[in-house]
Amino acid sequence: LEDLAADSPEAAGEIVEELPDDEAADLVGGLDPEDQERILAEVEDREEIEDLLRYDPETAGGLMTAQVVTVRATDSASDAIESLRRQAEEIEDFSQVYVVDEAGHLLGVLPIKRLVTSPGTRVIRDIMEDTEIRVAPEMDQEEGARIMSRYNVPAVPVVDGGGKLLGQVTFDDVIDVVEAEQTEDLLKFGGTSADEELAAPWTDAVRSRLPWLLLNLCTAFIAGGVVYLFQGELAKVITLTIWMPIIAGMGGNGGTQALAVTVRRVALGLIPVGKAMGVIGKEVLAGIVNGMAVGALATLVALLLGHGARLGLVVFLAMTGNLFVAGFAGALIPLLLARYGVDPAVASSIFVTTFTDVCGFLLLFGLTAWILGV
Repeated sequence: LEDLAADSPEAAGEIVEELPDDEAADLVGGLDPEDQERILAEVEDREEIEDLLRYDPETAGGLMTAQVVTVRATDSASDAIESLRRQAEEIEDFSQVYVVDEAGHLLGVLPIKRLVTSPGTRVIRDIMEDTEIRVAPEMDQEEGARIMSRYNVPAVPVVDGGGKLLGQVTFDDVIDVVEAEQTEDLLKFGGTSADEELAAPWTDAVRSRLPWLLLNLCTAFIAGGVVYLFQGELAKVITLTIWMPIIAGMGGNGGTQALAVTVRRVALGLIPVGKAMGVIGKEVLAGIVNGMAVGALATLVALLLGHGARLGLVVFLAMTGNLFVAGFAGALIPLLLARYGVDPAVASSIFVTTFTDVCGFLLLFGLTAWILGV
């Protein structure tokens, strides 16, 4: 962008004119208003770029290209083929042919195979297909990408409130969106700001990560406080120090598994309204079964180490209970955050880990005091 702004207006205008309209709009949109006007003054078809610049870059309108291939519903098949030939000289590639009326309203799509195999006199209205797959220019780009993925189409038309065809979002643009959104979610899931560029200097990394680490420290003090409350039991049964990190770690891993699946479901819109309890129930059931399986193995290890049957029972119950808690928290917390408009990928992992640590320690020490009577 700096190089483009530093070029002469004529040279920059030539570069912009060589680009597809959507890429040109993305490039010019990253410049200062003064540089935008200076460069666009040298662009012959500046209206197309200015129309795209009106939309938010993260919407379907900001993502679309206005270069579409259209035919009239009243055209014959032979007329439509001739029209496609003329338009192909201006548009390099196209995967969809849209059928419009005299005012440019979208009526349907025209399959190429059906066009070339139809008699030349047949009217396009009779061979076109209706399309209910369309998006508004204000729709979030991630939702638009989700629609294209759901219906497995190479492009989706963008129409205004009156049904007029404005442009289309193509699959190559959607790939870029999916990559950017996945990178953003991955950074958030790790407790890192999505604003941190992958090639950013270390100062940006510290500024974006330190607040989450401080929050994590505060929540870790809560888990440490539970250990402090049960320091008497810990002093009497020193072998508990072996099982503390194991039970807490297994709970954290189980919670992360449930959390990852639930966040992914929320991101893809795969949780219908009223089905949240079903999602939580599934993760809880998986947590209980997994907890019993790992708990049985951990109990066997405790017996082989000579820790006794009663401590083995404590380990079994604490492991099973903590993985039950992990499944419950890993599903509930992101659903609650999403319900109140908070991105569940941002802070869910910190709260889930704290929840499993605290409950794991409470279960281990509480069951020790109850079963062993210490």
